[in-house]
Amino acid sequence: MGRTAEIRRKTRETDITLKLDLDGNGQSRIATAVPFMDHMLTLFAAHGFMNLELTAEGDTQIDDHHTVEDIGICLGLALTQALQDKRGIRRYGAASIPMDETLVRVVLDISGRAFLAYGVTFPAPFPGRFDFGLLEEFFRAVAVHAGITLHIDLLAGKNAHHIAEAVFKAFGRALDQAVMIDPRREGAVPSTKGAL
Repeated sequence: MGRTAEIRRKTRETDITLKLDLDGNGQSRIATAVPFMDHMLTLFAAHGFMNLELTAEGDTQIDDHHTVEDIGICLGLALTQALQDKRGIRRYGAASIPMDETLVRVVLDISGRAFLAYGVTFPAPFPGRFDFGLLEEFFRAVAVHAGITLHIDLLAGKNAHHIAEAVFKAFGRALDQAVMIDPRREGAVPSTKGAL
């Protein structure tokens, strides 16, 4: 059975359907009410070698907050569903990604312990329509609902778009490492406790 998930979340603020395949090839079909997130999640799927289908509608006439956060919730729930009991996975992942003047590092542990350390500051004022401050809410929602300890650090960078792209690419690469099956584990849970 494949490591896949399907999540449907409908509230008074958002309506989201998400399908995830951890063992894909980076294909995605993404259509949300927030075009910038479409772009970022396409990068995440491509660089994480995960197949992602996502549709989202939300109250973006107010702002993008609910939609961005709820997409993070759904992605976190999908990761939990797809990973099941986490048997055989590597558990840890790390990636450092440059983009021109920008350098971002993402380190994560699929530990069952939700924590976000977010060391990313975007230049203000934000260019364009998207509020880059919402990305912290997105990653917090992913970490909480997937039970991931997640560290995201901006090591260098001035361009907001470059920073965001590097963050999503690094997150995809680090997550790909962490969910990869390690044959040396012989199907065991990657913890001396025997459970995550």
